[in-house]
Amino acid sequence: MEALFQGFFHILTPVPLLLVLLGTSLGIVGGAIPGITGAMMIALTLPLTFNMVPGNALALLIGMYVGAISGGLITATLMRMPGTPAAVMTTFDGYPMARDGKPGRALGLGITASFVGGMVSWVFLVLVSEPLSDLATRFGPFEYFTLVMMAMVLIASVSQGSMVKGLLSGALGMLVAMPGVDPAAGGFPRITWDVMYLNGGLGLLPVLIGVFAVSQLIADIVDIDRKVKRTKFSTKGILMSLKDWKDQAWNMIRSSVIGTWIGILPGIGANIGSIVAYTTAKNMSKTPEKFGTGSEEGIVASEAANNATVGGALIPLIAMGIPGSVIDAILIGALMIHGIQPGPTLFLNNPEIVYAMISSCLLANLLMYGIMTSSVGKISKLMFTPRAYVLPPILVFCVIGSFAINNLFFDVWIMLGFGIFGFFLERSKVPLGPFVIGFVLAPIAESKLRSGLMMTAGDFSPIITRPLPACFTIISVVLLIWPFYQEWRSGKNN
Repeated sequence: MEALFQGFFHILTPVPLLLVLLGTSLGIVGGAIPGITGAMMIALTLPLTFNMVPGNALALLIGMYVGAISGGLITATLMRMPGTPAAVMTTFDGYPMARDGKPGRALGLGITASFVGGMVSWVFLVLVSEPLSDLATRFGPFEYFTLVMMAMVLIASVSQGSMVKGLLSGALGMLVAMPGVDPAAGGFPRITWDVMYLNGGLGLLPVLIGVFAVSQLIADIVDIDRKVKRTKFSTKGILMSLKDWKDQAWNMIRSSVIGTWIGILPGIGANIGSIVAYTTAKNMSKTPEKFGTGSEEGIVASEAANNATVGGALIPLIAMGIPGSVIDAILIGALMIHGIQPGPTLFLNNPEIVYAMISSCLLANLLMYGIMTSSVGKISKLMFTPRAYVLPPILVFCVIGSFAINNLFFDVWIMLGFGIFGFFLERSKVPLGPFVIGFVLAPIAESKLRSGLMMTAGDFSPIITRPLPACFTIISVVLLIWPFYQEWRSGKNN
């Protein structure tokens, strides 16, 4: 508790406070502009944090994370276009309610539910992170290797599209992580094709900026003339009454808990959390027929869950160094860039960083609620900015951000190459999430497996003879087989 209070005192000093405020504000604005995702914004901002104190850099990025997930509900409600993938379910009821002449009411329900979801998940973040970290410090190399493999299979199994495409995406990400110096072969380069610049491997930041930012830019340029329907905005009903709080309390808490626990599962993300919470709310509702036509319960369930996944996803990041979402994979990159090793020793070696992150998450949720309730009308006007004015400056930032890491134009070519690669992956309905998380987790999986094999003289048996690795392996196999089993059963029934 003492360390937590110290984290609060630090984050409330002028510079960190200003950075959280700036990050949250930019996140909300970015989330409200179609085509600018949270992952894209954070990847672009990462180069700007190189010279910052690590705690301050993470305060800025986490503020942006919370703001982006929340800001997506503005476009989802007023334009039927989710500003972020997490807000997809909000379009089902937010837009119909706004078209019925109650846009303020729809936004007010979404903003309040987002705030409650963020606060509930923050409580879990405080209570669960350290015990889980203590447990993870007892993990050996085989425990870590099988945990990473389970995370990869889990990500692929819940990815949009088929299981095979999810696994293919993850495998491609792991393959891209292979070039560079082999850590277990005396420092010899591998898969570099005698290209000197590849001896250090493909840079994390150029790959992330390319896959998320440049691929989205290309997609926006291709669809630059797409027209969207607009809804007139009014602030009437933006604040919930006491009766609203009473009527929606159970729905908000239930959806927040669902979002938090789904957020904890590695790599799943806010969109799956909102889908599960929305479906649960519909199944338990007294008026399920209203869902999809402007149901208040639907808006609350979707927004409470997708914001709750933020705090939930930070738990495995802080406790085990495993990204709970794609944005968390970028945050792991931020830690590494600042020379901080993510994982279970983070609490022991860098407790000030941990509590700065936890405090930033709480402050960002409080600021998000205040900013959105007071300024949502002005923010909503930004979403109608023509994309032709928005895209060129973003491309300039992409180039500068990639070049600034090593002052090499080679990194810019890497960024552009992965931008084109990411665009074609998405056009082929291959999800980007498993690719990025595979790219981040592959070095961890390789180093842990090699360490384990060196300890056992090449014996793989601990993977199935030790309790935790065996448990993770069994879960991975079940997750791999289950979708194919379901497909076989459905085919048999038909």
